[in-house]
Amino acid sequence: MKYKLIEKGNPSQPAAPKKWYPNAVNAGKFTVSDFAKEIAGRSSLTRGDIENVLTNFFDELPTFLKVGMSVQLGNFGTVRLSLSGEGAENPAAFNAATIAAKVIFTPSVELKNGLNDIKFEQI
Repeated sequence: MKYKLIEKGNPSQPAAPKKWYPNAVNAGKFTVSDFAKEIAGRSSLTRGDIENVLTNFFDELPTFLKVGMSVQLGNFGTVRLSLSGEGAENPAAFNAATIAAKVIFTPSVELKNGLNDIKFEQI
């Protein structure tokens, strides 16, 4: 994986000296169609079959997240929603319109272990 160094300051200590941090370089996008093509080469399913399954999966995923379920994706990990909102002095004063949802992905141990041997290259 390629990276470049970026100089950043500490926002909580503006007077502190800046430091250099690694920043991942995006090598491009890998689409659902690309995944389908790769998987089709290793299975008896066609690229269209795989793309259809993945597309239907992505279409249905929000349905389960919206009702509060976490979705376990085998050896890939788990997807769930997290909520944030403005605090209120008491429950009666809370305004549900301030709630915002965001998607949280937690990788599985298998996925994390599969990334242990990354080779880094500075550009």
